Amino acid sequence: MTNLELANGIILGDNKPVFIVAEIGLCHNGDQQTARELIKRCAAAGADAVKFQKRDVDNLAIRYLLDDSDNRFPSFGKTYREIRNHIEFDVEIYKDLKAYAESLGLVFFASVFDKLSADQMAEIGCPVIKIASHCLTNKPLIAYLCEIRLPVLLATGMAYLEEIDEAVDLLTRGDVPFGLYHCVSIYPYAIEKANLRVIETLRERYGVPVGYSSHETENTGESLAVALGAFSVEKHVTLNRNAEGFDHGFAQDMNGLADLVQNIRQTEKALGTREKTVTKEEWETRKKYHFSLVTARSLNAGDVISSEMLTTKNPGTGIPARQIHEVVGKRTQVDIPGDKLISWEMLD
Repeated sequence: MTNLELANGIILGDNKPVFIVAEIGLCHNGDQQTARELIKRCAAAGADAVKFQKRDVDNLAIRYLLDDSDNRFPSFGKTYREIRNHIEFDVEIYKDLKAYAESLGLVFFASVFDKLSADQMAEIGCPVIKIASHCLTNKPLIAYLCEIRLPVLLATGMAYLEEIDEAVDLLTRGDVPFGLYHCVSIYPYAIEKANLRVIETLRERYGVPVGYSSHETENTGESLAVALGAFSVEKHVTLNRNAEGFDHGFAQDMNGLADLVQNIRQTEKALGTREKTVTKEEWETRKKYHFSLVTARSLNAGDVISSEMLTTKNPGTGIPARQIHEVVGKRTQVDIPGDKLISWEMLD
């Protein structure tokens, strides 16, 4: 797996801490102060980044769908267009939110759903752009992002491998640094739907960092994803899971986010390194319980040691039992009582 360098110089991937993204998304409900509060709380919970979403509402869908009656969120509006406009921030608000997030040490970026939004997020200096699963097959948008040349995080929900191949080919030919997110586009889903081994499939197939964009109701699969090598975990967050609006019901509240961060950091510690060695603490146990070579009977100085003269017993502070072949055939320099640990000083 190669690493992914963001435009701000942050490097993600192998031997780097898991990049934890708090997906604020639409859970600000179109209120700037709520968005700022979410950012502040995400920083306090230990997230590395906050992610929003940017759309050009007028060009999001055909007019019939935009202007059709929509009674899901009455306080937002009566049509899909009104609802979307209610929760959409303009560029100036995003500039303010980005500056605030960065003042708290967070990376700020967004999913973009159209060319105008891509331009706007590049204009305010986002160090990376997210392509949502919705847009994986939107080749014109991906091609346009290749022209912008910002690093890309591409989600792969509700897509066949052949479709991912095509998107990856566009990014590769455009010489755009990118990583992938394994994603299941069900909102929400139970853990048995997570299919986390796809993380390995994607990493082996494309040779790039692969993360996990989670829509689980609980904090279970994220640590498992990290154990499978996910370089990043993305999770929707909210101040109130019962609030009106998109995404709140399957998002984590701030306590849930803090637990998620802690679980991931503990998982990283548990994973350790690929190096197999004996730790200082293990040596204390080893000295007590490993088997050493011990005389099976009394030996006289000058005896040539045979295997029948030896046995193996605790503690592990003598010659290790695994070195018996180095001891057999040696001659004793001193008398050695029975049931005595053998040491090299006793041998010629």
